[in-house]
Amino acid sequence: MKESTEHTSSYYAATANWKTDYPQLLGEHHCNVAIVGGGFTGVSAALQLLEHGYTVCIIEANRIGWGGSGRNGGQFIDGFAGEGDIEKHVGEDGAKIAYQMGIESRDIVLQRIEKYSIDCDLQFGFLDVAMNQHDIEDFHEWIERKQKLNYPHKMEFIPNENLHEYINSDRYIAGLAHYGNGHLHPLNLCIGEARAAEEQGAIIFEQSLVKNIKHGEKPEVHTDKGVVFADKVVLAGNAYLGNAEPKIAGAVVPAGSYIISTEPLSHELASRLLPKNMAVCDQRVGLDYFRLSSDRRMLFGGLCNYSGRHPTNITAAIKPKMLRVFPELEDIKIEYEWGGYIAISINRIPQMGRIKNNTYYVQGYSGHGLAPSHMAGNVLADAIAGDTERFDVFDQISHLSLPGGKWFANPALALGMMYFRLRELL
Repeated sequence: MKESTEHTSSYYAATANWKTDYPQLLGEHHCNVAIVGGGFTGVSAALQLLEHGYTVCIIEANRIGWGGSGRNGGQFIDGFAGEGDIEKHVGEDGAKIAYQMGIESRDIVLQRIEKYSIDCDLQFGFLDVAMNQHDIEDFHEWIERKQKLNYPHKMEFIPNENLHEYINSDRYIAGLAHYGNGHLHPLNLCIGEARAAEEQGAIIFEQSLVKNIKHGEKPEVHTDKGVVFADKVVLAGNAYLGNAEPKIAGAVVPAGSYIISTEPLSHELASRLLPKNMAVCDQRVGLDYFRLSSDRRMLFGGLCNYSGRHPTNITAAIKPKMLRVFPELEDIKIEYEWGGYIAISINRIPQMGRIKNNTYYVQGYSGHGLAPSHMAGNVLADAIAGDTERFDVFDQISHLSLPGGKWFANPALALGMMYFRLRELL
């Protein structure tokens, strides 16, 4: 099913601070760095490159924040996916650098929000919830590991007898509260950062699908109606890069994730369900994640569909999951439903690298990209400017590309998901 080049019919698109309307790429343009993709990675790289003094073009196939950056659950969490496995690939020193990058990813977002006065409904407070004893053991291990690494933000284990102070549901048996993380309106953050980049001199093109990239001493980025000649290229399309760069297309697998939004809840009901207004996430492979919006809607997401096919009725697929957590929402109207793709790396660690020494890429945030994508954009920009220390940590990690690309990988991962879900039930 071909998607519209305008935003999906999400709660975020309906409540965006403004609708972007940047011109289409027509004719020839020149810049130091051409960025393919107008999501968090792309706009973050642009802002950092501008600070380094580069001229920048952002080339977006649809609208700024159209992909995962503008559709996600809005859960604002530091650290990279696969963080616990990075040391085996890069050694202890490299793992320490990667860990610090993950911590600083949160700070980059906060700095941008403050520096550019971006209104994106930022709310602190994030709650991991446990459904079994194994989850609880993991929580205690996380706390111990974070303490050894001098984690700078407050974390607190929440035993069962205190859990209803945080979430009014009998589905969970314990929690782990993170007070430095939280939730926000992701589309408003992304378009706010894009506007900041434009104000500092970035040229932004929308409705400009990149058809191919000609590598060489001076790369060329081609669309149907124009071309950008650049010294360097940044590929920031993640799950939506398409066939623009075949060399990395088979290294990630698109997985569907879906969200519903209720009508606004009463103050009394909202505060009863989530008394501390924290974003919540469980620990399963096919996890549930949910939070309240600034106007007290329950935004509830999950499913993590690896089949490559969207459900025909998102509400029918997600609402029963929501009611298992909050039965009180049975008669509450669902006003929005939407979904999109996240890019999964086989080892769940983000992929960073370069092609022909002048085309840089990052992809495969594996569903954990809101804050890390900001760090990744900065890291690519710094590498282009000559500081490659942090880039090199991720560049040395090897990643598996499955034969047949997504056409083989999606069914294979769907079977793998079924296996792990059966294990969770046993």
